Amino acid sequence: MFTRLHSTGIFGIDAYMVEVEADISNSFPAFDVVGLPDTAVKESRDRVRSALKNSGFSFPTTKITVNLAPADIKKAGSMYDLPSLLSILNASGQLMAECDLNECAFIGELSLDGELRHINGMLSMAIEAKRNGIKRFFVPSADAYEASVVEGIEIYPVDNVKQLVAHLRNETKIKPTEAPDITAISQTMLDFADVKGQAAAKRALEIAAAGGHNVLLIGPPGSGKSMLAKRLPSILPSMTFEESIETTKIHSVAGTLPRDIPLIANRPFRAPHHTVSAAGLSGGGIVPRPGEVSMAHNGVLFLDEFPEFSRQAMEVLRAPIEDGQVTISRANGRLTYPCEFSLIAAMNPCPCGFFGHPRKKCICSQQTVKRYLGKISGPMLDRLDIHVEVPAVEYEELTGKRDGESSAEIKLRVEKARAIQNERYKGTDVTCNARLTSNLIQKYCRLDEAANKILKNAFENLGMSARSYDRILKIARTVADLDGKESIGAAHIAQAIQFRSLDRKYWSEL
Repeated sequence: MFTRLHSTGIFGIDAYMVEVEADISNSFPAFDVVGLPDTAVKESRDRVRSALKNSGFSFPTTKITVNLAPADIKKAGSMYDLPSLLSILNASGQLMAECDLNECAFIGELSLDGELRHINGMLSMAIEAKRNGIKRFFVPSADAYEASVVEGIEIYPVDNVKQLVAHLRNETKIKPTEAPDITAISQTMLDFADVKGQAAAKRALEIAAAGGHNVLLIGPPGSGKSMLAKRLPSILPSMTFEESIETTKIHSVAGTLPRDIPLIANRPFRAPHHTVSAAGLSGGGIVPRPGEVSMAHNGVLFLDEFPEFSRQAMEVLRAPIEDGQVTISRANGRLTYPCEFSLIAAMNPCPCGFFGHPRKKCICSQQTVKRYLGKISGPMLDRLDIHVEVPAVEYEELTGKRDGESSAEIKLRVEKARAIQNERYKGTDVTCNARLTSNLIQKYCRLDEAANKILKNAFENLGMSARSYDRILKIARTVADLDGKESIGAAHIAQAIQFRSLDRKYWSEL
């Protein structure tokens, strides 16, 4: 007897529909799984056989063929256990479902006793099931909360095979999972009010948040570089529902989404250790998984002790910073993951950390300092829009009674600037000033005569590259937006140049 059930598969962060077909024929006993399965899918034969027997059903002692269509896409993982078991039950006449199985989809890994286990990528699969007209989606109970974010499809949490079969026979019903209150999903974030002093660095991060720019923080140990970076997500614009969905899909596929959080509502903050490999940053593996750059999508990627990262890891960032996506090619496919993030790189000016310090003596030789700073290539330095020095905090600032400006106050200005940009770039693929193309820079970053004169002098005297020129215009555009001005004036361009000239202090003689 032949039967067919609906399921889903995952490729990258996107899902696709899979038809699980089963055929039982009178022949020599065998159990074959076809449809380009990987090792985990082939091993499902043993899990399905044991789960079926331990759930009180009989395993057909005939030839069983399970096909996973379409057969030209490699099937990976253990998610096809449940639909394979149900298709065998249905083909052998043991299921006796009282509902229309064509309106249902099934997904889940089985234990040997028929219990269902968590799988990754549930949000993407629920979205795809709804898009293809599925009305009822049966998933492991551990994943039902995540899938319930998708509206227009009923999500049924399944604990084990017996429970599901009883539901399909209309004997004991499973209650669908209620959709979560998305507006109530939030996490406490660190506040800029805790930061004492560092007015220039705070201003730099405000500009970075308003325009989506990358930042290099350089200063001695203990000056507050990490403290500042960790508070950047608190002043970034609130995530839209579409951004939350896309970000959650990445974390769900990677297996890092907390079980009690169905949707990521706060912008992610990723801070990998400097020992991370290039593949760990960009993504990789036999089945390519998202790397840190993709996990930071729509949020912040913080690289502390920047010169300590390997040259290969640093250089792998160049393309994602420019393109907003990373492509991973393997023998079994080519995947593209989104990775639009704000990069915050922090570093000491030398190995001991006190080069250029007004009071503490640097113990590094001139050659050691050059070698340390030289670990950051010119092209990489050029891609860091804003360079800001974070000096040691003075005693009076630490003990002062006056509280710093809160993240909520800064965020209001940032969101106003972003609203201006959203209106300006409506109808284009540009989401913020940092993503402006050369043509759009010429169109939207026009300078008045005074501003043009200042920029010309800086370009000629500081020996800036064409990329630096574009970066300064983008920063100036953001400063003007924060000021509520449509035209870029002398004050805006001067502040932008100020945040692009620090490399001349440390790297000019390398």
